[in-house]
Formats: sequence, structure tokens, C-alpha cells
Amino acid sequence: MSRRGGKRFANPKAGFQPQAKEPAVPAALIKTARKSGQLNLSNRGLSEVPQSVWRINVDPPEESHLNVSFAASDCWWDQTDLTKLILASNKLQCLSEDIQLLPALTVLDVHDNQLTSLPCAIGQLLNLQKLNISHNKLKELPDELWNLRTMKILHLQHNELERIPEGIGQLVHLEELDVSNNQLSTVPSTLSELSGLLRFILANNKLKSIPSDISKMRSLKLLDATYNQLECVPPELAKMVSLEQLYLRHNRLHHLPEFPSCKYLKELHVGNNQIKYLGPEHLKYLSAISVLELRDNKLKSLPDEIILLQSLERLDLTNNDISSLPYALGHLPKLKSLLLEGNPLRTIRRDIINRGTQELLKYLRSRIEEQPTHQGDRYPTTAMTLPSESRTNMYTIGTLKLLEYSDKKATVVPDEVFDAPDGAPITSVNLSKNSFTEVPSRITELKATVTDVNLGFNKLSSVSLELCTLECLLHLDLRNNLLTSLPMEMKRLQRLQTVILSFNRFKEFPDALYHVPALETILINNNQVRSIDAIQLMKLDKLTTLDMQNNDLMQVPPELGSCISLRTLLLEGNPFRNPRAAILARGTTAVLEYLRSRIPT
Repeated sequence: MSRRGGKRFANPKAGFQPQAKEPAVPAALIKTARKSGQLNLSNRGLSEVPQSVWRINVDPPEESHLNVSFAASDCWWDQTDLTKLILASNKLQCLSEDIQLLPALTVLDVHDNQLTSLPCAIGQLLNLQKLNISHNKLKELPDELWNLRTMKILHLQHNELERIPEGIGQLVHLEELDVSNNQLSTVPSTLSELSGLLRFILANNKLKSIPSDISKMRSLKLLDATYNQLECVPPELAKMVSLEQLYLRHNRLHHLPEFPSCKYLKELHVGNNQIKYLGPEHLKYLSAISVLELRDNKLKSLPDEIILLQSLERLDLTNNDISSLPYALGHLPKLKSLLLEGNPLRTIRRDIINRGTQELLKYLRSRIEEQPTHQGDRYPTTAMTLPSESRTNMYTIGTLKLLEYSDKKATVVPDEVFDAPDGAPITSVNLSKNSFTEVPSRITELKATVTDVNLGFNKLSSVSLELCTLECLLHLDLRNNLLTSLPMEMKRLQRLQTVILSFNRFKEFPDALYHVPALETILINNNQVRSIDAIQLMKLDKLTTLDMQNNDLMQVPPELGSCISLRTLLLEGNPFRNPRAAILARGTTAVLEYLRSRIPT
């Protein structure tokens, strides 16, 4: 009995007691955070944040009470203020007002929790630059949040927000805003005050419209409004000069806006809408576009002006109503992916489509070379051909500002066509696919506003001086005519950016073009041009695309390599010996480099 009463058996139940619970945040982690200024507590099953975290920079550490000496690296009084706190993937339902005890925070990440509200004290974190409160259960945001004027990144996606307060316009330094996957039916107009915003993600909400003031976001590069209920987008959207990526998939759009100012737009995603028409007015400004996604719409055709998209690399037309393709697609130099599944194509055999994009493009190019200059009834249907049998279509005049009289097999334009606008501003004129032998003289009546003229597929043997009076002209299409020259008076067209002279009878490169400094694209393929003046061409410092395929060039002047603005130079199908085919196959950069190496010193 005495042995049992001894110290050894003082607590006979000691071996069966539960072990002491480990602290939710190990002391070593807190100690490290004091040195680094960063604390990562993600995925720890926390239902609340320990007080020691909020007071990490307020209370001295326990070791400060011990009578010990510290190495220089362990001096607790030299601790760093906490600047980065990660509380992601826990079970937090709220944050303490004590968050104001961390005024040095620049990054706060509490995504993937169960937060239903934010503390008002969050407005005290005046140094905060990145706040991630996504994947929570927030229904509203505190007004104090808009005091955080240094904020650059704000992630609010995957919550239950029904509105964004007007105060968000005060976050003037914001660069990235994600409000996707909420319950938003509107967004405040004060968003227009976020002039430095670069990325704005609105996907998966209930938006029926976007405020026109959004166009004031002049720095915006990415706008994503996928999966909403948009029936149209404001035309002001086209004024967003820095926009590079626009996502409008899975909406209710019937029409596309024009993009006259979006010169940097590289990706346009408008799949899964109800778009029936795509015309030249939509394409003529998209010179930088590399991805055009139009799948799951109701398009019946593409315009020949698709040739203007010289930077296009991917074109998705899956699941539309397209029965034929413009052969011009075959001459898009950078096109690597053309998706056509789910279209009732009748003019191209299925086995050709199944061979892949490059074989299909090769086939389209071969059809251009085979087709006669004039095809009569065999012209392919394009989006420029309207179903109406009337001579004028008032919808295109009033809404699209397009005067359309194409594919009529006419020799003259009836006066009623030019009378129809009745003073309404006309920016585009389409007179293609007729039998005109001269440019209609009444076209001069439109010179104050017209920027785009299509006279392709006619029987023009000369260009009249009336055409040279259209000094606002930006795009001129004269393909498939009988032209051998252009008048020098064309140099009056000082704003002209694109001229298409393919499939004519030019033997000399038109001198007038050397005097049009705004030219960016010259397509003069499939003619009989024998030479080109590279010294004169160097004056066109905005020229990015020159297509001289299938001409009679006996030599390529080395000085052409000094045209440093050129991004696309197409020379295949000429009888010159140098550059060799192997060099041409390596692309424009290699050709220009080769030519520069041949310039005599």
C-alpha cells in the first residue's frame, strides 16, 4: 500500500487524460511572421482568427519577459509590421473589428470562407493594395471599404452581391476588378471614374445592359461580360482605345458594335448569341485582331472584307448557318485555325474540310485563281447581299449608314439609290458585283461622310476623278475589275488606309499610291506588276501589309528590306529567283532580313 501511495502513483488516471490541444496558430509561425511581415494561415480549419494574430504587432512576444540574451537576428523589438495576411480556405464566418490593429497590411486574402459581412474597421487599412474576398457569402459591402484609396486589386467574385455601391468610384488607383458570379442586375455609372482600370470581369451575373460611361475607362485592356443577359452593348464601347480582349459570349446580342477606336483589339469573343449579320463595317477597323470567335450564332455568310483581318490567327464559326465561304479567306496569311463544324456548307466537300485548316485555305486560294474575272450568277452569296429585292434598304441606311446596291448585275446605279439617304450621313457604299464600266458620278454627293467604298467585281477599266474627291475615304476595294492604272489625282486621298487592287490588269505599281502616307494595307496580288520602287515605298512609314503574290516581278529590290513597318510581305508566285522559296516560307521577318543583307554598302 505504501508503494501505491508513493509519488510514482500519485495520479493513477494520468495516462488516460487527453493531450493538451495544440494552439491553432503555432508560436513558431507567429515568430517567423514577426520577422518576415507575412503570415499564411490558409487551410487550417479556422472558425475564428486567434487574437494573437490581430495583436501580432501590438503585444510583445512571450520571450520578451524571459531573462535571456538574443542574437541580432532574434531581437523581438526589431519586428516587422505584418504586411501580408492569408486566411484563405478556412471556415471563417466573420472578421473581428480588431483587424484595424494591422494598419500596415498591403495584402489581405480571405477567399473561400463563409463570410457574410465585413467589419467596418476594414476601412482603417489605408495601405491595403490587394483584397481577395471571393468565394464567400457576402450580400453587401460596407461603405468604409471605399476609403481604401491605395487599392489596386479587388476580387469580389463568387459571392451573393446584388449591387455594387456608387462609392466604388473612389478607388481611383484600382487596376483589376472581378465581380463575376454574383447576382448583379446593374453596375454603377461611377465605375467610369476608374480611369486606371486594366481588367474588369463581369461574367456570370444578370446584367441586361452596360452603362455607356464605361467608355471613359481609357486604360481598360480586358472586359469580360460573358454569361449575362445583354441584348446590346453601348456604341460608346468602341471608344475604349486600349481595349485588347472583349468577351461577350453567352448573351442575347443580335448585333455587333463597330470598333473605330479599338485599334489594339486582339481578341473578340461573341459566341453563343443571336447574331445574324456580320458586315464590312464590323471588320474594317479590326486590323489587329488575332482571335475572332463567332460560334453558335445565326450567321449565314461572311463578307469578302474578311481579307482585311491580316493578323487573324483563329476564326471560330462553329454552329452557324453558313452555306459558303468567301474565297478571300484563303489569303489570310496568319490564319492557323478555322473551325466550321455545324454549318450547312454546300460549296466545299466534307473531305476537304476534314483535312484541316491549311488544306482548306489552299483550296480557297485555288478557287480564287480559277474563277473568271466576272462570274455572273455564280457569285458567292455574302453578307453584303441583303434578302430584300428592293433597290434600297432603309435599315442599312438609317442604322448601318450603308448605301448598298450590290449583286444586281446592273450597268448603272438608279438615281433613286442615291436619293434614298435624303441627307442621312452615309459612311459605307457597296456597289460590288455589278457590270459598271465607270464610277457613278453621283458618288461625290457623299464625299463629306463616306469612308468605305466597295466597287469590286465590276468592269471598271479606269478610275474617274469623282472617286478622287472622297477625301475622307479610309478603305477602297477595286478588286476584280479591268484596271491597268490609277490617276495621280488619287494622292488627294490622304486618309486612305486600305486599298484592294487584286485581280486586275496592272503592269506597273500605281505611282499615286506612293503619295498616300496613311496607307497601311495594299493588296495588289494577281496582276502583272513587273517592278516596284522600294525607295518610294519606304516613304509609307505606316504600311504594315503588302500583298504582291502572283505578279511578274523579275527581281525584289533589296531596299524593300528597309521598310521596317512591314509586318506582312507576300511575294509568292512571282518569277524572281531570289529570295528563294525556302526563305519566303520562313515568313516576312526572314525575307526582310535577307533583303537588308543584300543592300550594297
